[in-house]
Amino acid sequence: MANLNKVLLIGNMTRDPQLSYLPSQTPVVEFGMAMNRRYKKQDGQLADDTCFVDCQMFGKRAETVNKYFKKGDPIFIEGRLKYDSWEKDGKRQSRIRVFVENFEFIGKSSQSGSGNTPQSQGGSPDTSMDAPYGADVDDDIPF
Repeated sequence: MANLNKVLLIGNMTRDPQLSYLPSQTPVVEFGMAMNRRYKKQDGQLADDTCFVDCQMFGKRAETVNKYFKKGDPIFIEGRLKYDSWEKDGKRQSRIRVFVENFEFIGKSSQSGSGNTPQSQGGSPDTSMDAPYGADVDDDIPF
């Protein structure tokens, strides 16, 4: 039987990203995200349901997330679920977090003009984050 572990989420960061480095000098960033779901209750009133998740990302993109994102910023992530377990004070604890494999900047640059995206900072972002797999970034759109 085949297995699939794929997560796509759009939400806002619940805290500033925390960057650290492994002994191998690999960058690791951890951050939290919140996703809201608005629905109508049986009595007709609107209600919100919020889901909070912890996220972890490794490598060069981890440094990019740390540099350009802060608490409250919207982000689109793609990754997989990862189960962590540990023992604390003799009790077994566990959690599921998202191991982020890719991310996208969304909404912020055109809405707030805060100058917090790589393009507005004068940097040159990794274009592989902006283009679909196999797409040639230099292609002109014909329409």
